[in-house]
Amino acid sequence: MNQVPRLRAYGGPVLLSYGFRPFFLLGAIYAGLAILVTGFLLPAIPNWTGRLPIQGMPLLTLVSVWVAGRVCVTVAGEIGWLLAAIIDVSFLALVVAATTREIVAGKNWRNLRVVGLVTLLLAGNIAFHVEAHIRGTAEYGARIGIAAMVLLIVVIGGRIVPSFTRNWLARENPGRLPAPFGRFDVAVIGVAAATLALWIAQPFGRVTGAALAATGVLNIVRLARWAGDRTWRDRLVLILHVGYAFVPLGFCSPAGQRSTSLGQAPGSMPGRWGRQVR
Repeated sequence: MNQVPRLRAYGGPVLLSYGFRPFFLLGAIYAGLAILVTGFLLPAIPNWTGRLPIQGMPLLTLVSVWVAGRVCVTVAGEIGWLLAAIIDVSFLALVVAATTREIVAGKNWRNLRVVGLVTLLLAGNIAFHVEAHIRGTAEYGARIGIAAMVLLIVVIGGRIVPSFTRNWLARENPGRLPAPFGRFDVAVIGVAAATLALWIAQPFGRVTGAALAATGVLNIVRLARWAGDRTWRDRLVLILHVGYAFVPLGFCSPAGQRSTSLGQAPGSMPGRWGRQVR
């Protein structure tokens, strides 16, 4: 059987040879203001679909639009909020298009849920710009964006953490292995999605607080099923469990169960577009 190539022949700049290289580099530089998404998705999609990764000019286009969005938002007061918003939003729109194309071409239908989550992030980005322009705040847009990121971690983390743990334990520490993905995981993802939708619509109130706490407990149980207590000898595997632990911590934290007013009152938001919004 001929081995399927994992990388097409490429003679251009090394920085553009694989999706994680430019986005992890630029994302690290921008880490104080942004959260990594695309740097993970672009290398992961070839593993899911068996297709070759995005390289060269298509990758350069994505990087250029990403950089242009950061610059345009910074100088939005000079170029206008609408142009800045269009350029900023274009990046996630291109990511959705590229991700959809690869998953459909690879007939990897179960990963279309990831496209849905990135599309939700795109919707949050659009809502952020429109809200900030009209109201001077971006509470709904920010909550949509946060919810999309949390769901991405719940879905993708629920695949990566137990998989890496299982591989390491089978090789280095035979014994109890992570529980396989099953109905409980599906239920936790569904509950998390419903709870976050409630939180987006109504961040105040006892019902929302109770739902957040319950979702946090379910994620604690889910994490405990992944045998993280047996990985202390390998810090690279252990840190995956520590990282995922922030999901239930966030759901259960008192701050998460109170109001999550991410913007300021209208009239007090410093001009992200270079002026005081009133």
